[in-house]
Amino acid sequence: MFMGEYTHNMDKKGRLIIPSKLRDDLSEQFVITRGLDNCLFLYPMNEWKELEKKLTSLPMTSKNARNFVRFFFSGANECELDKQGRVSLPINLRNYADFDHEIVIIGLANRIELWAKEKWDTYMDDVEDSYEDIADAMEELGI
Repeated sequence: MFMGEYTHNMDKKGRLIIPSKLRDDLSEQFVITRGLDNCLFLYPMNEWKELEKKLTSLPMTSKNARNFVRFFFSGANECELDKQGRVSLPINLRNYADFDHEIVIIGLANRIELWAKEKWDTYMDDVEDSYEDIADAMEELGI
């Protein structure tokens, strides 16, 4: 299970160190793709295969399903860590997430998210302002 928040710098070649605490649960190969909210999602291969099954079972007759599957799969890349624990981030994904230098890496149970530091800070400011409303909504979901 992935959890925690870390900040690392992407080097000039587009490589990012994945924290060792997150590497322990990451398979040798994994998938990185566009995420929601202009971040990147990183999935261990077993989690990706489960998600892949769900997404490919969506009805092709649904425009929203087709659009989401296209968005998600067209950005997907199989990756692996180098000996220093770094991943090379593809340029199209760096551009999508507006990565410049400082990146926040967060563990979210079955996946890792990568955020541009400025976007993460803005997101957290917005969430903190509405935390009580979010908590009320979660109660309605039984959490």
